[in-house]
Amino acid sequence: MRQYIIGNWKMNGTKAEAQKLATTFVKRVTEASRPLPHIVLCPSYPYLTTVAEILKESSLEVGAQDCHPEHRGAFTGDVSAFQLKDVGCSYVIVGHSERRHLHHESNGLIRRKLEAAIKVELRPILCLGESAEEREQGKTFQAISNQLTSDLPLEFTPQDLIIAYEPLWAIGTGITPAPGEVEDIMGFIKHELSVRVTGGALVPILYGGSVTSLNAPTLLNLPHLDGLLVGGASLKLDEFWEIISASSR
Repeated sequence: MRQYIIGNWKMNGTKAEAQKLATTFVKRVTEASRPLPHIVLCPSYPYLTTVAEILKESSLEVGAQDCHPEHRGAFTGDVSAFQLKDVGCSYVIVGHSERRHLHHESNGLIRRKLEAAIKVELRPILCLGESAEEREQGKTFQAISNQLTSDLPLEFTPQDLIIAYEPLWAIGTGITPAPGEVEDIMGFIKHELSVRVTGGALVPILYGGSVTSLNAPTLLNLPHLDGLLVGGASLKLDEFWEIISASSR
């Protein structure tokens, strides 16, 4: 399976910085001498159309960082999956830990967002992972299984979504699980998906949480890993390109 490298820019940057990053990535992709993974850039809402316009003639794709579950309506400050699709997005991040915990998003709301995105053929990237407390109590696999049960729609195909395992205790801390632990969790998620839906093991499973150019090569060579969801490092032009270049397939 061709791997995915997804850059989550979060609430960072200016329009000029977004233009520079997107333009430079297009140039590097065009000049690349080897096959590259799927590359998705997820800027803040105000810069989506700017980035989408720059990327439209390239193989790079655009994703958003969240969406509202309703198609349209009186929801001040929110953006629907339909609107994101309309401005050129192909992907949307759903259920990121910063949404779950800072915005108190429930599992039911996350499921509705997934369903809304899939309905308009916008591919959601479902983020899930255990807390430090769950990890310390040996409940990592239980926490992940519970999230899969509560978040996933009753019906979906492997082409409908991507899952990103992001342990909460690793995000922004500079700490990552041991490669063997990541591989075990990736395998567990694939097994759980295969039980829930035909071909479920074909759903791409990514790792996210303090990804850097130093740990990317090791992570990307794990057999069950299908790519990376990258935070802060995706805003650093050269480092993000090193991560992309480390893709093993």
